[in-house]
Amino acid sequence: MSIETMLILAVDGIANGAIYVLVALGIVLIFSVTRVIFVPFGDIAAFTALSLAAIQAHQVPGTVWLVAVLAAAAVLIEAVRLVRAGQPGKILPFAAVYFVLPVLPAAFVFFFAGVDWPPVIEIALAFFLVLPLGPLLYRLAFRPIANAPVLVLLIVAVALHFALAGLGLLFFGPEGFRTEPFTREFLNLGGVIVSVQAILVVLASVLFSILLFVFFDRTLTGKALRATAVNQIGARIVGIRPSRTSGIAFLLASGLGAVAGILIGPITSIYYDSGFLFGLKAFVGAIVGGLVSYPLTAAGAILVGLLESYASFWNSAFKEVVIFGVLIPVLVWRSLGSPDEDDLEEDE
Repeated sequence: MSIETMLILAVDGIANGAIYVLVALGIVLIFSVTRVIFVPFGDIAAFTALSLAAIQAHQVPGTVWLVAVLAAAAVLIEAVRLVRAGQPGKILPFAAVYFVLPVLPAAFVFFFAGVDWPPVIEIALAFFLVLPLGPLLYRLAFRPIANAPVLVLLIVAVALHFALAGLGLLFFGPEGFRTEPFTREFLNLGGVIVSVQAILVVLASVLFSILLFVFFDRTLTGKALRATAVNQIGARIVGIRPSRTSGIAFLLASGLGAVAGILIGPITSIYYDSGFLFGLKAFVGAIVGGLVSYPLTAAGAILVGLLESYASFWNSAFKEVVIFGVLIPVLVWRSLGSPDEDDLEEDE
């Protein structure tokens, strides 16, 4: 392998890893606040790419119907609960948040799907169309069992992934789609040909990662999310509602997944079930961070991207084996670094 080839593979690996960073950060965000290992996270990214491809083809994406059905189901379930609790006056505010807001972009896409929009508008439509999926899935699938053990939450997340994969096959079919690239320009950097598309992907990932950091560090809502992640009981004592912060966490993570889907769409063909493997690779990066540390998670995701790039050059048939094989030393390292139960009992 020549130095030039090594650098080209490094650029591709960093670009792919930058996309994995967004998904991995979303996985860690959801787990730290809600204890949910959100397996369908990759499906949200895939649905965004597929929805954008449908909008660019002047078609109505199937996610329009998915959002509408989920929003109606959430309002119906909450209305029944509020009526039984003797609080029917809260139905309208809930419907405004969980039905009107999600359905507005879906209705806009439905009625204006045939219009030839500028690329920026098409990206924005796909983003806001998929953005409500996270909070709606949380409200329907996870909030009723918020206090269940982590294993139960994981089982529900896996079942939810299979349900979304089936709906993806129904909405988008078995064919693969690729969205239009942001640009087709290339740069010559010291003899290495780098696509401007890859540079934009990395810059977008860095930008949204910085915005996420600023949100956690500078805003009251971000500090409430951090408090909930550290101690839910303590957060409840000081007036923070874990159910509300959980919904916000799913909203932010859904936004990160949507951005990841927009970025990965022009790079590779996306199928209805591509989200699972995509999310699983990002989950390796989250494991490197221990599902706690955001900087280590980002570093782990970049490592996954680099491993995937070099493993594909070496033998594409074994690239997944190499990537998931990294889990073994990481898990061993994590297990050696964590205290034993006997040590915890002695400390108590």
